[in-house]
Amino acid sequence: MTNETEGRIPLADLHVFHQLARSLTSSFDLDTILRTILEHMERIVQAELWALLMLEEATQELYYAIAAGGEQSSLRDLRVKVGEGVAGWVVEHGETLIVPEADEDPRVRAMGGKPRSVRSVIAMPLRGRKGTHGVIEIFNPRPEQLTDYTIAFLHILADHAAIAIENANDVARIQQLTITDDTTGLYNVRHLYDVLGRELKRCSSRRLPLSLAFLDLDRFKLVNDLHGHLIGSELLARTGQRLQELSRKQDWCFRYGGDEFVILMPETGATAALERAANLHRALMQTRFRMKNGIELRVSASVGLATSPDDALTLHTIIGIADARMYAVKSNGRGQVRGT
Repeated sequence: MTNETEGRIPLADLHVFHQLARSLTSSFDLDTILRTILEHMERIVQAELWALLMLEEATQELYYAIAAGGEQSSLRDLRVKVGEGVAGWVVEHGETLIVPEADEDPRVRAMGGKPRSVRSVIAMPLRGRKGTHGVIEIFNPRPEQLTDYTIAFLHILADHAAIAIENANDVARIQQLTITDDTTGLYNVRHLYDVLGRELKRCSSRRLPLSLAFLDLDRFKLVNDLHGHLIGSELLARTGQRLQELSRKQDWCFRYGGDEFVILMPETGATAALERAANLHRALMQTRFRMKNGIELRVSASVGLATSPDDALTLHTIIGIADARMYAVKSNGRGQVRGT
């Protein structure tokens, strides 16, 4: 007679499954999800080092996003190409890899920057509906834990983790769409108000200046009239890209609307902002944009600047002053930068 309890999952393990599912679905923040995965890995398997690698789609490389245990420093800056080493093999094949004797496996020997004392490895793909997003690696697990039950437990963790990661990525993409301008790829005006409000408060509390450049392309309507709206949209997109390239890492670029752009320069006073804007303006006007149809176009722009706290202290006032100075440039010949 078969024992009724044979094959049943212990109640304590069911409770772990429940906690895992709740933890991974309670947040759409990727860093929180990765920490949760790592915490559950540590609870399920006793080992010397636990790590989680994420796949960077653009480069098709894996990087160590989070790790716990010894010798983490050897992994921090390591990049693993798909197909290379243990993690690269797992992503390429989409399969779990268990190496009980590391010295006998060429994939372990091929691991650049591997922990010096790797004896065994468990590596599992984080594979969801949209492909493989990363790899779970466990180095030197206790031999008695390399059981079918433990591996099955880890597969459940990996499946839940992959779904949570996909959900977090989807939410991040949706949030990015709500703050991004479709034509140029720059941030939109709604995000400008959010960022400018925060930066004004931050700079004010730290007694730091903040400058804003309001930029309007001169006679842009002629581009649409002469070449059509498709070329006009392409030129707007190329202009936005060029503005981003010419700005500093700490600056923010926005499409305000139509052919108007805003560049926000945190911790930048009026004198420095005028110099920055003049250099940017000069480089922009010297840029030759080759359109998809082969023609070359250039743009001219009028720019107005305003600085907090010298000119204004509030969001709408600083935008209004920069806008008014931009229009003053347009009224006096266009193609210049005005800071006062």
